[in-house]
Amino acid sequence: MPSPSYLIAVLAIVFGITLALRAVPFAVLGRLSDSAIVRRLAVWMPVGILAVLAVTALHGTITADPHGAWYALLAVAVTIGVHLACGRRTILSVGAGTAVYVVLLNVL
Repeated sequence: MPSPSYLIAVLAIVFGITLALRAVPFAVLGRLSDSAIVRRLAVWMPVGILAVLAVTALHGTITADPHGAWYALLAVAVTIGVHLACGRRTILSVGAGTAVYVVLLNVL
């Protein structure tokens, strides 16, 4: 087992790197607030992240259970519909889509 001083040194390095990686973007963001790239990223990054998550989740669902693919696609349609109809409330739309998917999967 490593010595306590070695463990403390490793934890200090890990803490320092983690703090720096989390703090640096906020320190730099203040200087870049007028940048067109930062404004564009603020609009498109959440959409891109959700798209990647949706594609990976749907891929896993469709390959695991082809019958459930229709349920997943219907849930995606409900999510999009609720999102657009209810003022782009992400939690509400994702919750509604998830509820539809769970109900369809367990009832039908």
